[in-house]
Amino acid sequence: MKLGSLFSGMAQRRADHVAIICKDRRITFRELEGTTNRIANALLARGLKPLDRMALWVPNSAEIVEAMGGVVKMGGIIVPISTRLTLSEVQFILGDVEPRVVFFSPETRKGAREAATKMDNPVLIVTEGEAEPGEIALSTLAAEGSDAPPPYLPADPDDCLIAYTSGTTGHPKGAISTHANLVFSAGFLNATEFQVTADDAILVTTPIAHRIGLSRITNMLTTGCRLVIMTRFDPVEAVDLIEKEGITILGCVPTVVRLMMPEIEKRPQALKPLRLISATGEVFPVELKKRLFAAVPDVGIYSYYAGTEPASVAALLPHEQRGNPGSMGRAIPGVEVRLVDQELKDVPLGTTGEILVRCGRPGLFTMMKGYYKRPEANKEVFVQDGWLRTGDLAYKDAEGYFYFVDRAKDMVVSGGFNIYSKEVELALLSHPAVADAAVIGIPDEEYGEAVMAFIEQKPGTTATPEEIIEHCRDRIASYKKPRHVRFIPTLPRTGTGKVQKGELRKLAAAEKT
Repeated sequence: MKLGSLFSGMAQRRADHVAIICKDRRITFRELEGTTNRIANALLARGLKPLDRMALWVPNSAEIVEAMGGVVKMGGIIVPISTRLTLSEVQFILGDVEPRVVFFSPETRKGAREAATKMDNPVLIVTEGEAEPGEIALSTLAAEGSDAPPPYLPADPDDCLIAYTSGTTGHPKGAISTHANLVFSAGFLNATEFQVTADDAILVTTPIAHRIGLSRITNMLTTGCRLVIMTRFDPVEAVDLIEKEGITILGCVPTVVRLMMPEIEKRPQALKPLRLISATGEVFPVELKKRLFAAVPDVGIYSYYAGTEPASVAALLPHEQRGNPGSMGRAIPGVEVRLVDQELKDVPLGTTGEILVRCGRPGLFTMMKGYYKRPEANKEVFVQDGWLRTGDLAYKDAEGYFYFVDRAKDMVVSGGFNIYSKEVELALLSHPAVADAAVIGIPDEEYGEAVMAFIEQKPGTTATPEEIIEHCRDRIASYKKPRHVRFIPTLPRTGTGKVQKGELRKLAAAEKT
């Protein structure tokens, strides 16, 4: 089960149908097959081998899809890197993974060249424009290779992708996914759950360098649908593309929907082609759902709980959104989910516990194979006969619906009481002046830890810290309310839209010094 075979399979079935739309490029499945074959053969001719790691520090583009296709066809391992990372973060990943090849764009060239000086002479490939000395242009590389299919790959080892975690709790770790992982989980399972057909058009709003965006490529390869790629997310352009290209599925994180809402409310008729919003990366806020349904009541939401390591875990289907709006859904068929205490014993129904996930052998179906060069981390994350620890806390009701509570490491312990940051954040979000909020624990001499809230204010509104705290007093227990409130222009986020609480802790620590 190799990802590369999907390119050729779809080229045979839908040769002249458009596969990729990005800016002014429209690429058919036949053209995509030819380009990826040539890139794969050119890499092999230059001495690259299966299982060589190849980093792609490239923004969303048609070229990143072509480069990834060439790499997987010749058996290389994709290491996608978000262009939103800082140079030091990128250097850590490159130093950790030691790639034989670095693909980069003109905008990341300077950083890539600097990072390359600390590596063992990697091949440098620029994906757009002309090459500079010491580089090769992707177009030149593709021109070197044969159109013929590259040699068949061995069944094992099956490694295909090393995706680095967001690093919200420390240095990122590289999660290894296999060809089987991507084809099964991101391809057939997602496609079945979203009911994707060849007639669909999916809008990619998130970085392809993250698993969410990469999964949409696999959806395209397994169903023959069109993929419309945004090079940079812009809410007005996103609505324009839905109308212009007949987008039927919007792939996103909830933050994208929040940013699009003013434009959606201005011209809801532009979303007439849209039948489904597929959202993950964070819990979809209930108030945002209400606002969306008020504007476009016929659009369905498929919100699901997933992660880099376990892939898709639970989903709330479109027909369940109004009846169970606060839930992250029920376990996806075939995926086993347990909730356990600190001793890894199952907790009673309705009790908060850590989410454990299992879906066959690691690396075979949905779950990652393991962390790259992290044997100790693998021992910590895989427990009790292949169950994977997520580090997330949730509870389950009698109907099997799961409700996200918090990241275990984000829980605040104040005066002996456990305070779940998500519960406090939901109370804060109910204030009319709060656009977004994030909560952390900070050291407190009296209580051990105290709750600190960082808030993005809605434009044109006013509020004081005292008003915010008083607002929470009526909605959550007194010991849970924030003791400190800070207003900031924008919450720091990862490339997938998750709030970087580590950065907020740095801000809080800086105030103390």
